[in-house]
Amino acid sequence: MCDYSLMAIPNRLAVSGEELVVHKFEEGSIGLASPSDLRKRQEYRKVQCRGFWPRIKQVFNPPQAPAIPAVCIPPGARLMIFDIPAQMQHEWGFPTDTEEAVFTQITAAVKTFRDAIRFRNGIEILLQRLKEGQRVRVLDLSSAQERETAPTGQRAIARVA
Repeated sequence: MCDYSLMAIPNRLAVSGEELVVHKFEEGSIGLASPSDLRKRQEYRKVQCRGFWPRIKQVFNPPQAPAIPAVCIPPGARLMIFDIPAQMQHEWGFPTDTEEAVFTQITAAVKTFRDAIRFRNGIEILLQRLKEGQRVRVLDLSSAQERETAPTGQRAIARVA
């Protein structure tokens, strides 16, 4: 669903067909967010009061910006990953910047990044390795384990150092 690092953030379940964006939350963790929620936050910041006295008031009574909820995805969901950087394409053997993947969790250990995506070539990449701004489309939320594409015993995991 959502990494332990995102548990303190409001969250919701993804919807099939939804477009998401890789986002670095204020707590520093990488996760998925809705572009519309990110736009609302930007618009809120643009509308903030201008001038000397409104700014002084904000120092003592800061306005609360709308929270950006993390979007959680169940294991087994099929995703389309867009905007894969050239370096990652080369490193992981992808012919294009768009690849289909399956969302998975690589461990159940606490206080450990566990959310990952498994590509058709068997490579598993922690969600933390994706670049901020990459787009992700939720193709199917089915959690059927038989949909996972990597053959047993042939997985390579790229972990955050």
